[in-house]
Amino acid sequence: MGFMQKTDFVVVSGEDQHYKQVLTTRDFLALGVGTIISTSIFTLPGQVAAEYAGPAVVFSYLLAALVAGFVAFAYAEMSTVMPLAGSAYSWISVLLGEGFGWIAGWALLAEYFIAVAFVGAGFSANFQQLLAPLGFKLPAALAAPLGTKVSNGNGTVDLLALIVILLAAAIVYRGASDAGKISQVLIVLKIAAIVAFVAVGLTALHGANYHPFIPAHNPKTGFGGFQGIWAGVSAIFLAYIGFDSIAANSAEAKNPQKTMPRGILGSLVIAVFLFAGVTLVLVGMHPYSSYAGNAAPVGWALEQSGHPLLSEVVTVVALAGMFIALLGMILAGSRLIYAFGRDGLLPKGLGKMNKKQLPSNAIWLITIISVVIGALTSFTFLSQLISAGTLIAFVFVSIGMYALRPREGKDLPKATYKMPFYPVLPAFGILGSVFVFYKLNTNAQLLAGSWFVLGLVIYFVYGMWHSKNRKQ
Repeated sequence: MGFMQKTDFVVVSGEDQHYKQVLTTRDFLALGVGTIISTSIFTLPGQVAAEYAGPAVVFSYLLAALVAGFVAFAYAEMSTVMPLAGSAYSWISVLLGEGFGWIAGWALLAEYFIAVAFVGAGFSANFQQLLAPLGFKLPAALAAPLGTKVSNGNGTVDLLALIVILLAAAIVYRGASDAGKISQVLIVLKIAAIVAFVAVGLTALHGANYHPFIPAHNPKTGFGGFQGIWAGVSAIFLAYIGFDSIAANSAEAKNPQKTMPRGILGSLVIAVFLFAGVTLVLVGMHPYSSYAGNAAPVGWALEQSGHPLLSEVVTVVALAGMFIALLGMILAGSRLIYAFGRDGLLPKGLGKMNKKQLPSNAIWLITIISVVIGALTSFTFLSQLISAGTLIAFVFVSIGMYALRPREGKDLPKATYKMPFYPVLPAFGILGSVFVFYKLNTNAQLLAGSWFVLGLVIYFVYGMWHSKNRKQ
């Protein structure tokens, strides 16, 4: 009964009323764009080009944007009808039942734990490159995660990743409005740096680097061809999870019926254009193979092209952009953990608010776990793990559209924004998300499966019996 029992929207909405509705469209665009075009745009294009797609890496980004776009329309409609903390978890609990909501939320929880760690690791890699010309070099034991080889030895812990995650958490602890204001300032600088990189990079293009644009497929390595492009999609899909972090904060939105669709869809459109520009310029500046294993390709490409000063400036701004992403992910992840505690599926202490009306326990839980993951896990493996959790949640949100429409204007509020081409578009979102998940590497799929087994055990052993929904 508990697994299939739907959560009462009115009850959950009432429990979220203590959040201050302070976030505007500008805040959400800053957080969304800042999250989407953060670590992924400054770290992954070169690696995906070298390992999977060659110059056709731009098609990987565009296909990923297409699949994410199908789901973004569903997110936009759901967030106007149900502006609740916890995004997909809360929505699916209302629409399909508590157990299905738990599965969707548990998938997103993995996403946020790993995403915070991933961004922290990317920040560390870029910061170390920035300091290298100054002769500053961390000891190997403090420069990289456990077991990772660096030029001067083997890593033990990524100290810089640990520090920057703690700093971001401290700002989030001060309140969502502070995080939004900081994001607005930094996002302007980041977009300016990206535009500067594209403008300067256009002067350093070599036509030969684009040929062949789609390299021949190699069945042994998986590189090249359409198969390589799709493999690239799975590796960079995490780039588009930013709109979920917007939805997770919808309980703190001013006029969510207008701000949520604008923030979700607007940030995705802006990001697509910026991704396409950066990837096309990057692979034209140097042979794609030269980016193999390079976690800071944008700064490296500028430096190798004779623009060391601009390389330093872009890297500094890239670091600011990654910091925005950390703010957005910690904000969203803490709201999801709060929602679990609010509903009794995790210990109720996680659903409590402090004197500032912030879920402080949830903020520090996501911070501590992310610090451990980021300090001890390699950067490249984290990217695939993030995508796994996101894709599963996207499938549930797309399915949820078929349960949402019949209830709008009846036991749920009317939608102020409607997903176009219903009921076809949700089906595309389901199929696209499943196909990208199928293309993830086997280890990522197995770890995702293990995470879900753990989640189901926790739900049936603890969550189902302590659920407020069950008691009511």
